[in-house]
Amino acid sequence: MYDIIVVGAGHAGIEACLAGARIGKKTLLVTSHFENAGQMPCNTAIGGPAKGIIVREVDALGGQMGKSADRNYTQMKMLNTAKGPGVWALRSQEDKKAYPRYMQKVLKEQENLDIVESMVEDLIIEDQECKGVILEDGTRYESHTVVLTTGTYLKAEILVGDTKTPSGPDNERYSKFLSSKLKDYGFRIQRLKTGTPPRVAADSIDYSKTEVQPGTDDELAFSYETDTFMPVEKQDTCWLTYTNEETHKLIRDNLDKSSMYSGIVKGIGPRYCPSIEDKVVKFADKKRHQIFLEPESREMNSIYVQGFSTSMPHDIQEKMVRTLPGLEDCVILKYAYAIEYDAIDPLQLWPSLETKVIKNLFTAGQINGTSGYEEAAGQGIVAGINAAKKVDGKEPMILRRDESYIGVLIDDLVTKGTKEPYRMLTSRAEYRLLLRHDNADERLRKYGYEAGLVKKDVYDQYERKMERIANEIERLKTIRFTPKSDINDRIEELGSTRLKEGISAKELLQRPELTYEKIKDYLGETDLTKEERQRVTINIKYKGYIDKALRQVEKVKAMEEKKIPSDIDYDKVVNLALEAKQKLEEVRPLTVGQASRISGINPADISVLLIYLKSEYGE
Repeated sequence: MYDIIVVGAGHAGIEACLAGARIGKKTLLVTSHFENAGQMPCNTAIGGPAKGIIVREVDALGGQMGKSADRNYTQMKMLNTAKGPGVWALRSQEDKKAYPRYMQKVLKEQENLDIVESMVEDLIIEDQECKGVILEDGTRYESHTVVLTTGTYLKAEILVGDTKTPSGPDNERYSKFLSSKLKDYGFRIQRLKTGTPPRVAADSIDYSKTEVQPGTDDELAFSYETDTFMPVEKQDTCWLTYTNEETHKLIRDNLDKSSMYSGIVKGIGPRYCPSIEDKVVKFADKKRHQIFLEPESREMNSIYVQGFSTSMPHDIQEKMVRTLPGLEDCVILKYAYAIEYDAIDPLQLWPSLETKVIKNLFTAGQINGTSGYEEAAGQGIVAGINAAKKVDGKEPMILRRDESYIGVLIDDLVTKGTKEPYRMLTSRAEYRLLLRHDNADERLRKYGYEAGLVKKDVYDQYERKMERIANEIERLKTIRFTPKSDINDRIEELGSTRLKEGISAKELLQRPELTYEKIKDYLGETDLTKEERQRVTINIKYKGYIDKALRQVEKVKAMEEKKIPSDIDYDKVVNLALEAKQKLEEVRPLTVGQASRISGINPADISVLLIYLKSEYGE
């Protein structure tokens, strides 16, 4: 008898099973082929806008993705540094061979974790409660909870041109029966689509026709516990090229041959990660599109053609790729394809990621309608923590929208649903200045510690760090500079105006062009790390904006904390619009705040609901 069974060893499944096992629960991981655990079937990058912050949040909670990424990257880059810290994003190129190999080692060495290679064909369901899984050979494993992280494998089909082939990613085995069983149990199933671009031989590219894209020369990491870094000169280079009118004409002339436009596609693809055909059709005014050339592994002669996802026939793909500057004579190692798969309607989930249809059954990752390794990992660790809490009879961990991108992601899924693969964007977060790359530990370390994933020595180290940052901000108030100070020459050199009157170091750091790092030689000796000095700069420079965002959070906090009783009958709420009743009944929001975010629910509906709650429940 297991406490938790996790089905699937992708990025969601890995975080879920490691969370359960590390919390101390007897955990079983079931995967069809263990050598594929942690693989990267699409791009070999982790992070990027919003996604990189999710990886930091997973790490702050005590997860694995950030640590593994820091051990196996070939390039590390901080994006959007010309903009404010609310949109800074870390992105790494990972080694496609080394990363999954490392993840598999972590899984094998994890205490409380057993691993079985097989396909799950059914669940053990009794009285609408999940009691375990049934494998393809009939073997039954019983458990208190089950977490499904099946990725893109449910009834998966590979699409190229006008052909459709039942298969998982990279011609792997796919799950034939499980989604049909889920449908029988009452789940609404939807068909989604994603895709991948071609891979070409690295030594067949003329890089002189492309633009070099190096890593960032700085000590950067996803994990707060990482203390070793690869010098930028030892990192791999990526390159940038562009599509052109020849590319676009070739695509337009052959649109009828694309799976996307030939009529065989049933699934809905990701709006924010479209195929090159979609880009050419929907952005017809654009004369070119960026295409990044990214090395897949130091053990492979393979380049990932980022931004060139397609489902064209192979012969058309050959011609398309060779219109790109630098790729005129390239050798294609692997053709692009689209893949369709089944997913559940995430409106059938609670914010804990337990399903409303079957008790003790949790789902995470692409089965919930998301796209991306990072979104999967974020859901996986939440599902793993909450499965463990369910075993212990504890209240679930539910992250708020002002606390994390993971909270935004899950709230969007379970409150608004999705009809296309959901991708996290900074624009989805109304409090993005609070959800920064630098402060994920400040937001989430306590949750990880309370859940049992963050060890006491790590948590104590975090608390000492926060104390150092707070003390330094106070110290900077006491340091004074006058117009006669030596710092005048330095700040003028940095493009700032000379002092005309006395000023504190804290006030000086409020100037947009100055940072702690740039004037540290004038601030006295401290034991702060570079990361801590950066946090001091952000906290001082953006204090006004941060305080404003916190005030906005306080305004809606009452709504977020106002619980809706689980036994409420919306049909009895007088004067509530019929559409509102139907949507509230479908979502069953846990709070008034969540209810207010449901599509189609307006302020008048919320007012009626509040009056009812007060009259019937004294709320």
